[in-house]
Amino acid sequence: MKPIIQIQNLVKHYPGKQVLKGIDLDVYPGQVIGYIGPNGAGKSTTVKILCGLINNFEGQVSIMDMDVKENSQAIKQHIGYIPELAELYDVLTPREFLTFMGALYNMEDDLVQHRLEALLEAFGLLENIDNRMDTFSKGMKQKVLLSSGILHNPSIIILDEPLSGLDANSVIIVKELISKLAKEGKTIFYCSHMMDVVEKISDRIVLIDQGTIIANGTFEELKQTQGNTSLEKMFANLTSANHLESTADNLLNALK
Repeated sequence: MKPIIQIQNLVKHYPGKQVLKGIDLDVYPGQVIGYIGPNGAGKSTTVKILCGLINNFEGQVSIMDMDVKENSQAIKQHIGYIPELAELYDVLTPREFLTFMGALYNMEDDLVQHRLEALLEAFGLLENIDNRMDTFSKGMKQKVLLSSGILHNPSIIILDEPLSGLDANSVIIVKELISKLAKEGKTIFYCSHMMDVVEKISDRIVLIDQGTIIANGTFEELKQTQGNTSLEKMFANLTSANHLESTADNLLNALK
């Protein structure tokens, strides 16, 4: 099977700082990739490159055998992107916003209306379909954002902290949705700090730190190399964060 995403020697510099230092990664159709790392490790930069939002990088990145620099527009038709923080047009209603998103993907209006109503009903937002989103909670806006990312039924879904602001029931729904989408052959690229969720849903976990991949394998493979422990503890050990307990003690002592 050929990779659906191929990243070879990916390097990215910002002024005064090298963020990515030679990332190599193959992702195959139907895989759920948990892409994790500390803040500033390079996760969001990788995601933005995959989505065609950043094109001044070194190395080779291809999606569905298309170079992302040369075929950015065509690739975007096959990607659903759900960022953690997105500026929704919150003076619009969910119906208006999702209709607009459907038009960007050249979808037939009848299909857009059918899908948006079905998605909003599944998320419990159908009664709010024609309400302006500036009255919505963060969780409600996140559900609309999730709907917009899968509205066009993309082959690749990139999620950057998609559970932010969601209630417990909605988190369960999204976890189940990710699993079912993968079984249908969709490829999921999942970035999150919620280690318990990453541990449960990922076929493969890729840990990046300071712009370099430092672990790549199934959870069981990582346990064999790192000891039979939780992903959270692996994360702490591998990212030199084993001083966290002493830091917590210092913070507590500061209150005395």
